[in-house]
Amino acid sequence: MTHNIARLNFAHLPTPIEELPRLSAVLGGPRILVKRDDQTGLAFGGNKTRKLEFLVAEAQEQGADMLISAGAIQSNHCRQTVAAAARFGFDCTLVLTGERPSQPSANFLLDQLFGAEIITVADRKDRDRILQETFDNAVAAGRRPYLVPYGGSSPTGAMGYTFAMEELVRQNVNPDWIIFGTSSGGTHAGIVLGQRLFGFKGKALGISIDESVADLKKNVSALATHASEKIGERIEFTGDDVLANDDYCQAGYGVFGEGEREAIKLFASNEGLLLDPVYTGRAAAGMIDLIRKGYFKKDETVLFWHTGGQPALFADKYSQDVVR
Repeated sequence: MTHNIARLNFAHLPTPIEELPRLSAVLGGPRILVKRDDQTGLAFGGNKTRKLEFLVAEAQEQGADMLISAGAIQSNHCRQTVAAAARFGFDCTLVLTGERPSQPSANFLLDQLFGAEIITVADRKDRDRILQETFDNAVAAGRRPYLVPYGGSSPTGAMGYTFAMEELVRQNVNPDWIIFGTSSGGTHAGIVLGQRLFGFKGKALGISIDESVADLKKNVSALATHASEKIGERIEFTGDDVLANDDYCQAGYGVFGEGEREAIKLFASNEGLLLDPVYTGRAAAGMIDLIRKGYFKKDETVLFWHTGGQPALFADKYSQDVVR
């Protein structure tokens, strides 16, 4: 396989894989491993750092002088994006959905520390329009903006997890299952493409954070197909190539519930490992429930891919609920 995709190397890779024997014993289930993409190094780490190695390289190739992106007020993606912008000399504007907090905390505090210009949008349905206006205004002002897509989920961004699968295969732990949170689809599409390219024999199940299985199958398969073209060989993926579960996202995006609370406490009290309230908390809640329902065989190995997000634990919105 040949490719000449532009990439910057600033993530701390490969991320370690650790056993979680106490959690496995408490759940009475399969052997559980965790891949620590919360340790990718950029601004408290997380999965978006892998994507930004490719996205920022593409921005440099295109001669951009600023990055523009969007997300929720406590977006992990936006925190890592503005940190990458600071590191590589770009200005950065973020379009964030939600009410601007009177007291900055967690990711929103870090966005300001890294120097982002922040535009807040009250209603999520207006975000894409405001994002496009922000981009157009920058161009009109003579700037050279690069639009980092929501969640870093573009064919370029998906390269991050395509090559993360190569990394995982080389670590030679051979899990039967990979479990991870899925939403905008970039991580999921990269994993699906990487499975195919690097011969991963297990299954990869995305626990949905906010999307239906039908939408994930459609969006992730399309994104994986487009991403394959960057490697130089178009591979057609269909919904059948995408494994997803939407049983745990009915409360809505960022709504913190009993499942997330229990998962965060179980990981913390048994393994000294921190999850976040929105993504890994929900994905782990799904994994824990599936283990209890006997979805995985006792002799199987399940790898939980930790995509980061812990700064959100310190957001006023979540901090009191987590320890309630």
